[in-house]
Parts: sequence; C-alpha cells; structure tokens
Amino acid sequence: MILRGGRRGGAKGDQVEDGANRAGARARATAGTRTGIASHDAPAARSQSRGPARHGARAASRAVVTALVAALVLAGCQAGLPDLEPGRTPSATADGPATTEPASPSPTTTTPEPAEPPAAEPTPAETPAPEPSTPPPAPEPTPEPPPAPVEPAELARGATGERVVALQQRLADLGYFIGAPDGDFGGGTQQAVWAFQKAAGLSRDGVVGPATQAALDQGVTPQPRSGSGKVIEIDLDRQLLLAVEDGRVVTVVNASSGNGESYEAKGRIYRASTPRGTFQVGRQVDGNHSSSLELGDMWRPKFFTGGIAVHGSGSIPPWPASHGCVRVANSAMNWLWDSWHADPGTTVLVY
Repeated sequence: MILRGGRRGGAKGDQVEDGANRAGARARATAGTRTGIASHDAPAARSQSRGPARHGARAASRAVVTALVAALVLAGCQAGLPDLEPGRTPSATADGPATTEPASPSPTTTTPEPAEPPAAEPTPAETPAPEPSTPPPAPEPTPEPPPAPVEPAELARGATGERVVALQQRLADLGYFIGAPDGDFGGGTQQAVWAFQKAAGLSRDGVVGPATQAALDQGVTPQPRSGSGKVIEIDLDRQLLLAVEDGRVVTVVNASSGNGESYEAKGRIYRASTPRGTFQVGRQVDGNHSSSLELGDMWRPKFFTGGIAVHGSGSIPPWPASHGCVRVANSAMNWLWDSWHADPGTTVLVY
C-alpha cells in the first residue's frame, strides 16, 4: 500500500513539473520574441522617438519577471509535494525538461513490527462437582460418657468403694473391732457398725445413715466401769463386750447374750439368761467345743461361771439370742486368745 501511494504521488509530481517546464518555455519564447522584435524595431524606434522604446523595454521586463515568478511558484509547489518515486531524479536546471535516471535500487529496510504477545488463554472455570441426589447422612453425635454412678447417701452391707474404706478406718480408729480396711462392706464391717450403733444408742440396723455418720464424726465410744487391770466387761443392756486395760477401753466387740427365754435340754427346763457379777476366766478350750446339753458348738470358749462362757459363733445378731453364753464373732474370739491374751484368771465383769 505504501509503494502504490508513492507511485501515484510521483506521477502527480511529474505532471506538475512538466507543466512548469512548458510554462517556462512559453515565457522564454515570448520574451525572446518580444526582445527580437524590440531589437529589430530599434533603429526605427530610435529614429522616431525614445519614448516608445522605453515603454516596450518595460513591458518586456514585466513579462520576464512574470515568467520567472511563475517558474518560482511552480518550483515552490513542487517542493511541498511528496517525495518522488524512488529512481526518479528531477533535473537541476529549470530551463530544460526534467529527466530521470534509473537509480540503483536501495535496500529497503523494513523494521519488523513487534510481535504481539499471545493472548492469554482464558482459565477454564472449575466445573462444580455434581451434587449427590441423596444427601450424605449426618454424622452421629458423639455419645457423652455416662455419668458417674451416684453413691447412695447410706452405706450398708454389700457396698464397696472409698467411702467404705473411710468408714472402716474410722471405726478402727475409734477402737471398734474390725479387720483391715478393704473397701468391702461385709459381715465384719456390719458387726462393727452394730457395735457402734449400740454404743451411740442408735437403731441397730447396720446401715450408716445420717445419724450414724454424725455419731461417727462425733467419735462416740463407750466408757468402761473398771479402773485397773485387764478386764473383760460385758454390757448386757447394750450387748457389748469391752476389752479394758487399766480403765481404758482397748476394743469394743459386738456381742449377743442370753435372750431370757426358757428352753428344754435333756428333759429339763432351763432359762436362757446371762448372770451378772464379777467372775474370772477358768476353763478354756482352744478349738471347737460341743455343748454338753447338745445346744450346739462353741468356738474356743472361755468359761467364767458353770457352763456359761465367752465363745466364738457364726451368728451374732444385734440383740440377745443365746442360751446364756456370750457370743462374739470367731475372729473376735481369736483376737482375745491370740492378741489380747485373756488367759485364765482374767476378770470378767458382767453388768
């Protein structure tokens, strides 16, 4: 497109240049003709008059000036036209026709246009995952841990745990006969609770409720009646056996004495009573002994009057239940023998 436009502009410039050359030629011809005429007519003119000759010279000068002005105007117009076509050179003289000489082709330097950066490809939009037709099941809530079992306000036989340990330790500290604390509310703990309730004057139900707990906190213990020596005191009213040393209660044991009822043995009628008074340990049997009246077995009995003894048994309720002897737990009887050493001659005080 640029070359074609240049050729058209060059063709127009040639036409203008040719017109200017022709105009210049006509002006020179006219001026020459007039000059020739003026020179041919000069003798006649001089012979006639100098006025007309001067008038003709001025006219010729004006014609030459007009031709030159036209030539200059055309040359100025040509200067404002676009460049000629490559290879065409205008003539340096304004008198003759312009000639063009073929010019060696000059290398055309084409400035490479900067390559346009490739258009950024559009980032494909993420295709949303298809929604499931059926919503997933909601996660099941984490089950809360079950609440800790609430310990009963009362403690009774069969209970276990730290509260039972504390109960057993408290009874032992107060001097009630009980084994080593093990956290199991069994028969031995029940015997100690019964003994404590008897000493405190409470209901003998073997259950540690508010009243029993309050008495435990208070630290209730029975008071002995003897003031010296080693004495086995038997409190019939409260159904307790006390091991006393020099007026100090060492151990309190649950006991069950004669119930006061009549019974028959070997054809004779007896009354189930435990005599009151001061006695001493006499005969004793280190082991299981059977009653001569066929009333049952006695564990390691210590007789203190006639056939009445303190002995071990498997049944020691919190009330009087024997035929007249004083029953204690087998473990308590072993303690009297093996630990406390209630040997023969030891005083037995029954009241």
